[in-house]
Amino acid sequence: MATSMSAAQLRASFQTLVVSHQVQRHGANRNFGSGRRQRRGAADPRPAFAPAPPQPAGGAGWPLAAVRADQAADTTDSATIQLISDITRGVDEALGAALQRNAAAALEGLLSGGANELKQKVQASVLDLQSGLLERETEVRLLLLAALCGEHLLLLGPPGTAKSELSRRLSKLTGGKYFERLLTRFSVPEELFGPLSMKGLENDLYVRQIEGYLPTAEVAFVDEIFKANSAILNALLTLLNERLFDNGSERIEVPLLCLVGASNELPESEELDALYDRFLIRRNVAQVSSAQLATLARLAAGTLDEGDRMSTDDPGNGQVVAGQVAELGMDDFRSTAGQAYGNVDVPEAVIDLLTSVRNYLQDKCEPPVYVSDRRFMKAVKMLQVAAWADGRSAVHEYDCLLLEFVLGQRPDDAHKVKAFLLETIASDPGLQQTELVFLGLFGRSCRVLAEAGSGELADARAECAQLVELLELRQGSLTATLDGGFPELRDTVWQSEASVQAAVQALTPQMTENKKRAEDLLREAMVLQAALEQAVPASVLERLLPKRFKQYTKGISGRA
Repeated sequence: MATSMSAAQLRASFQTLVVSHQVQRHGANRNFGSGRRQRRGAADPRPAFAPAPPQPAGGAGWPLAAVRADQAADTTDSATIQLISDITRGVDEALGAALQRNAAAALEGLLSGGANELKQKVQASVLDLQSGLLERETEVRLLLLAALCGEHLLLLGPPGTAKSELSRRLSKLTGGKYFERLLTRFSVPEELFGPLSMKGLENDLYVRQIEGYLPTAEVAFVDEIFKANSAILNALLTLLNERLFDNGSERIEVPLLCLVGASNELPESEELDALYDRFLIRRNVAQVSSAQLATLARLAAGTLDEGDRMSTDDPGNGQVVAGQVAELGMDDFRSTAGQAYGNVDVPEAVIDLLTSVRNYLQDKCEPPVYVSDRRFMKAVKMLQVAAWADGRSAVHEYDCLLLEFVLGQRPDDAHKVKAFLLETIASDPGLQQTELVFLGLFGRSCRVLAEAGSGELADARAECAQLVELLELRQGSLTATLDGGFPELRDTVWQSEASVQAAVQALTPQMTENKKRAEDLLREAMVLQAALEQAVPASVLERLLPKRFKQYTKGISGRA
């Protein structure tokens, strides 16, 4: 406000200086004419000066005839300053009330959090699967998510890192038939799909005895899966993707829920790329860190105290205690995906984030990271399942952080995906687009107020009211996120505590700046709304929002 007043005083002083200069020049011309007439002599019939023309009604004519210039400027500026002061005071009061409402809503949302039955089951299952395991919180969650989606999980890492143990625990949790096999370069199809039927051969039928083998399993674990040869590969691909198996001339459906593949290394030949693509979720499994070796030793010796045991069994983002809530059953694993696809919405902001990350990986990464259409579509469905199991009816942007285990092709690709997602979420493209909308509306308002068009003024008022409402919601969302300590991220069952902490640390600085930007933009929109409601002159709007007016005039000159 102080800046606006000094500008007004400067303009008044400038106008006074101009008028004074005109008066002085007019007086000098009169004296110059009088001197010439004195030199001509008394006989000169021309008068010493011409009389002033009569003032027309309404005050038109010479502007200084009735009021001094400095008095007129002071009167006009006093009224303008009072108008600006009234608008500013009203906007500050409205903004303060909006910020208080948003803070109260954030606190209320934080206190009213809860979990539905399915989420409680997931939390209880997480506790059960990771009991007695160290630093396997992420692997356990990915395994449950893959099973709920009806997809497969690939674990890459050295031997002795609990890869097979996880699949056995999943089989025990579901109560389904379990199959496990270690492949070598010399493995034959009979090891996976069952031996040929002798009775069938006697009857000229080429069929297998599949009972107890992979075609009848519901949960399976195949170690060193990329050792599969071409004789195994074709049947395995169809079984994993279509859940079909050709037994002789008959094609049968298989009950496979989830297959966990393990390998010490990535596939090297191109013929294994199709098999590699069948695993929607991929995770690199590392050894227990040096900081947890002492705990691992106590766990092996059976001397782990209750406090350390509770820390190893920490569910991370829930209040469920093992044994108090029912765990997931086979019916839950079979039905969750179908329920999610029909009930969970994918907002436009999430779709924009999904398309951005795929374009980034394929067009801007070096070397490019290929993401097939099938993988892209399955990734969207996986996010729907994750949201549904979290008790939500819409996918959140934070759910997309799971894509670091889905979209990469090589181990280092996961870091690229995660970094891009965090940067994009923190940058808040929606807020940037809203600011562009405000700039366009501001320019339109300047033209409307200058032309005094009543019809366009009503449209501008309505559009500005919608913009204020949108910005108030956005500022409230950022307030709830920051003041609540990222509740949407902490409340999800699919992120471990360590993952949440890392994400919060990366997001907080930029989102704090975004909150300040949203508040500033909300105030400017409220000022514009008040200016439109009172239909102030465009010159007043210029003084209310000088920065935006400068951008507006700069844009006009640039187009010209």
